[in-house]
Amino acid sequence: MSTPACAICGKPATPEYRPFCSRRCADVDLQRWLSGRYAVPAVESEEPSDEVPQPD
Repeated sequence: MSTPACAICGKPATPEYRPFCSRRCADVDLQRWLSGRYAVPAVESEEPSDEVPQPD
């Protein structure tokens, strides 16, 4: 089984910092999230709904 590549630099990931190769790459990824460089897209409706959702 091959070692997956680091999500930041592409070097082999280490178990201690998986999916990264080092603390530095883990910190780079965290900084990207905190600065807003990464974002999860969301679609919001234009008009708020007055309907109350019914449980299934």
